[in-house]
Amino acid sequence: MDNTNSKNSDEQASAPTANFIREIIREEKNAGKWEKIITRFPPEPNGYLHIGHAKAICIDFGMAKEFGGECNLRFDDTNPAKEEQEYIDAIQNDMHWLGFDWGKRTFFASEYFDQMYKWAIELIKENKAYVDDLNADQIRQYRGTLTEPGKESPWRNRTVEENLDLFERMEKGEFEEGQKVLRAKIDMGHPNINMRDPVMYRIKKAPHPRTGTKWNIYPMYDWAHGLEDSIEKVSHSLCSLEYEDHRPLYDWFLDQLKIHHPRQIEFARLNLTYTVMSKRKLLQLVKENVVRGWDDPRMPTLSGLRRRGFTPESIKNFCERIGVAKRDSIVDYALLEHCLREDLNKRAMRVMAVLNPLKVVIENYPDEQTEFLDAVNNPEDQSAGSRKVPFSKVIYIEWGDFLEEPPKKFFRLAPGREVRLRYAYFITCKEVVKDPVTGEILELRCTYDPQTRGGSAPDGRSPKSTIHWVSEAHALNAQIRLYEKLFVKEDPDDAPDGNFMANLNPDSLKVVENCKVEQSLSEATPGDRFQFERTGYFCVDPDSRPGKPVFNRTVTLKDEWAKIVKRNDQGR
Repeated sequence: MDNTNSKNSDEQASAPTANFIREIIREEKNAGKWEKIITRFPPEPNGYLHIGHAKAICIDFGMAKEFGGECNLRFDDTNPAKEEQEYIDAIQNDMHWLGFDWGKRTFFASEYFDQMYKWAIELIKENKAYVDDLNADQIRQYRGTLTEPGKESPWRNRTVEENLDLFERMEKGEFEEGQKVLRAKIDMGHPNINMRDPVMYRIKKAPHPRTGTKWNIYPMYDWAHGLEDSIEKVSHSLCSLEYEDHRPLYDWFLDQLKIHHPRQIEFARLNLTYTVMSKRKLLQLVKENVVRGWDDPRMPTLSGLRRRGFTPESIKNFCERIGVAKRDSIVDYALLEHCLREDLNKRAMRVMAVLNPLKVVIENYPDEQTEFLDAVNNPEDQSAGSRKVPFSKVIYIEWGDFLEEPPKKFFRLAPGREVRLRYAYFITCKEVVKDPVTGEILELRCTYDPQTRGGSAPDGRSPKSTIHWVSEAHALNAQIRLYEKLFVKEDPDDAPDGNFMANLNPDSLKVVENCKVEQSLSEATPGDRFQFERTGYFCVDPDSRPGKPVFNRTVTLKDEWAKIVKRNDQGR
């Protein structure tokens, strides 16, 4: 497997990869094969969308838009046991958030059940489908292997009349689940296992979210998929690579029925390091309470990424950068974070926040005085302007910005040392106040130089370090949730027994209480994004309450992708 991070430089990552799908569609359109380009995004409503779906959405909608066509949203709701309205709503919400609109072109496979049933009867009448009494395990045994042909079912040669009667009785609910199925009659010796008499219908006595109890049988995905595309007159059915071996089967059904034939093109799905993309595995994480839900910020779901603070633009840019390939590869999670930093760097307002506060008393600062200092909102965006930050006698700094016995290359605050406070003054540490019993540092006593307001001194001296701070009298108490990758290995499935849960990161979430943040954040609302200076990018979580903000760390300032690119460039 390729590892994208081992091949791309940052410059290469910035340019979209050549899109072979685009070239195919352009060639066919120029040749007059299609009057109108119609694509579709066909999610199964049995879970939430994840970052891999975002790639498919961008391709499906992108190709339709580029060639002046349309893209349908179609829910493949063929399995009533797994589908829920919650998922249907979430899928549409996530797609709208990502910036895509399909107008009134929302369709459901269940809308076509009547037509699919009629087509099934047509194949039975042509002796190309039959009712089988083998159970699921027996069908698997009879199917054969990649090296051995399958063998025919004892019920394969039932008469057309008998098959029609049994299929009608299946539809009426006369048989129990697993008793009978309808199978296509193709070739049990075919080299493609998918062509060995695939199941078309199974009995399921479960109410459907849209059709209620009308049906006792439901179409299999392989039977329904190509028919749905045909009914909607889709020109290009864009699928991930796992459907390549199913294409001959879709073609066979369409050819037998002599109906509209879309062009199917497969592309490599998105595989991302340090995460899983299987909806089954994501559902397991949710059901076993490993995460707090589908929108947990550690999840690769679009709702989880949104809650963590990702922007639609960063996700679409990421999808554009990784391009459209014909073979599977693994993309480094660091590239996704890199795209996010690029976007947030341009749009996120800078603020000061102290996650691990250490109290500092400025002894020579007037007791009752408060100054409001000018602070830049975003140096990358002049139109963002500035804000006023309150400064007073008692402030908080980060514990990590002070050492009582600093090593040689530590330039931040220490006894007798002067540092610059961001937007404020130079201060010098004069005394370290400790608990007389435990020896724990309680606070620092410092002095300030009134001549250094704004960060510069008349005599030209310049401290080697600038640190951030928050005024005690004006600070808001906040909860900060520090998120890391959910898994400790690049490939979570890399475990002795293949159990991805064994590679869960026990430190994927650390909750820090009583952090001190700027007064300006009192008006922040869920979804607002900020850069906490020198710390990282953070997003207001929906759990926030008035006076009790909660922030999710979206991503650190440290850019691992830039390091990877630099290392690769140096190796050339």
